[in-house]
Amino acid sequence: MSAPRARRGRPAGRAARAAGTPPFEGGPTQARVAALRVLDRVERSGAYADLALHGALADAPLSAQERALATELVYGTLRWRGRLDALLAQVVPRPLDSLESPVRSVLRLGAYQLVFLHSIPAPAAVDQAVRVARAIGLERATGLVNAALRRLAREHEALPLPALEGDPLGHLVHALSLPAWLAQRWLDAYGPAEAAALAAASNAAPPLTVRANALRISRDALLAELRARWPDARPASYAPLGIVLGHGGNPAADPAFAAGRFAVQDEGSQLVVALLDPQPGERVLDACAAPGAKATAAAAAVGAEGRVLGLDRHARRLALVAREARRLGLATLELRACDVAAGLPPEAAAGAFDRVLVDAPCSGLGTLRRNADLRWRVAPGDPAELAATQRALLAAAARALRPGGVLVYSTCTLTPEENEDVVASFLADTPGFRRAAPDAAPACVRPLLGPDGALRTFPHRHGTDGFFAARLERDA
Repeated sequence: MSAPRARRGRPAGRAARAAGTPPFEGGPTQARVAALRVLDRVERSGAYADLALHGALADAPLSAQERALATELVYGTLRWRGRLDALLAQVVPRPLDSLESPVRSVLRLGAYQLVFLHSIPAPAAVDQAVRVARAIGLERATGLVNAALRRLAREHEALPLPALEGDPLGHLVHALSLPAWLAQRWLDAYGPAEAAALAAASNAAPPLTVRANALRISRDALLAELRARWPDARPASYAPLGIVLGHGGNPAADPAFAAGRFAVQDEGSQLVVALLDPQPGERVLDACAAPGAKATAAAAAVGAEGRVLGLDRHARRLALVAREARRLGLATLELRACDVAAGLPPEAAAGAFDRVLVDAPCSGLGTLRRNADLRWRVAPGDPAELAATQRALLAAAARALRPGGVLVYSTCTLTPEENEDVVASFLADTPGFRRAAPDAAPACVRPLLGPDGALRTFPHRHGTDGFFAARLERDA
């Protein structure tokens, strides 16, 4: 970060190889056509990258290696779009925003291979970009694509990008690929050095992390089993049931997964449930239960004598939670479709629960390393708009907590509008609730608590997704 000009150095290519990405040698045009169609759908119609990619791969007769290439191209190009555009702007003779959306996507697709994927020879990357343009009916743009990418292949390592020291905002936007509004927020909140570290960590591939199902196996026993198949597996740094498997591979294909001995869950997500600290035999309400990792963790913690009621607006997502609960053998997890912000269902009577979790829908800006398109999807005003729903969910769910009970409000984002401000508003408007003292929290999370008792995790500090969680107590 201290060099006069940011070094290109292909960090994502190195990360991809460390993560077990196959050494692609040019690859077939069909994988690139599939990737291009996904990228263009994301930009033009706001499609979600993971859903668009899933559909594209389902429709295309691709080999496993081709599917892996398409996946790498989609997520890598989206993750590094800001840097790619900054480099392309120096080799394309017209402003990028004056080009048709598919042409921009072809250029970015080719640029990602040239700048970040060492295993693809530059001539192959350029040739394939031209072929992709032609394959989707952009014959008229093939000359521009060919000339720009050939120049980028020759010059990209010498093209300037803003340095952190002289232009922090430009560095975060053009070298570290953040939208300008988010880059400015992070600079204001954390300062240049830490904002850059957070941005860099948000561009790295996250490790695979799982949670031992304590109803079936201890973490130590599971770790010993998994190391035979995952040699890099190690205990998570903070979460008592967490295991970091490393990069690469498919945990869902592991025999221990099929046997229900673990669930896939980021360590930060596990720590939210650790802060809630459900005890055997207790009654727990999860007011926003889908996609289910926290609900199933709570159900395992309360055991056969406890009860967890999981609510969510989306019945189809709850069906996936139910399937996961069956795999893990969690008979005490009950699920109901319900918009909690509009009111609690009869099953969630006032004062009926020992602990309540409100893991609110949010902007998700703590999960950029998992959701490559999210940085381009979230608008500057979204956090404030989401906060209104978050306040309504928290106020409604709090009614279900018994006197003396524990309420945890959490998000996977880093914005104060959705985190500290929501909690402060709730406490100001809701008599009988207070912040829990930090020493009331379980020992495993105390190193991560701030003076206000709130849990905050960051990818650059803790190797987890970015989470906020506040533990509140109701007066007895």
